[in-house]
Amino acid sequence: MKNVTDSFLSLGHWPSAGSFGFNTDIFATNPINLSVVLGVLIFFGKGVLSDLLDNRKQRILNTIRNSEELRGGAVEQLEKARARLRKIETEAEQFRVNGYSEIEREKLNLIDSTYKTLEQLENYKNETIRFEQQRALNQVRQRVFQQALQRALGTLNSCLNNELHLRTISANIGMLGTMKEITD
Repeated sequence: MKNVTDSFLSLGHWPSAGSFGFNTDIFATNPINLSVVLGVLIFFGKGVLSDLLDNRKQRILNTIRNSEELRGGAVEQLEKARARLRKIETEAEQFRVNGYSEIEREKLNLIDSTYKTLEQLENYKNETIRFEQQRALNQVRQRVFQQALQRALGTLNSCLNNELHLRTISANIGMLGTMKEITD
């Protein structure tokens, strides 16, 4: 191993007049090597790096533009959705108000119909009561008339004797005869 190290050391001690050689002093050669590498990279990589940065910039700008367009479309859709929501809320409120008024109207119609039905039932009841009263009065009159007739017949039968009975019949026949002559 010592031979390999010696060979590099011997390369480092070459005469510098007109020859090319390796400098093994790390502290002296690193800044020179780095400046050469950076110079080459800047000279040749400047175009590639600027192209890469321009492409990246264009992609970012396109993405921003697309995002703005999408945001604008989303805002527009949101406004349309809000308008639809307001319209639907208005219609729902109208349906609710109309529903309540329709319920109130139906309630009033039902109450009115119930009152009319009750009034008709009251009229039917009153008519039935009047009819039953009239029928009861007629029955009472008929019984009173029958009882009066029976008493009158009983009184007549007890008071009438054969002679009075014959005179009454004769008087009635005479009246019938007179009536017949008048009509002829």
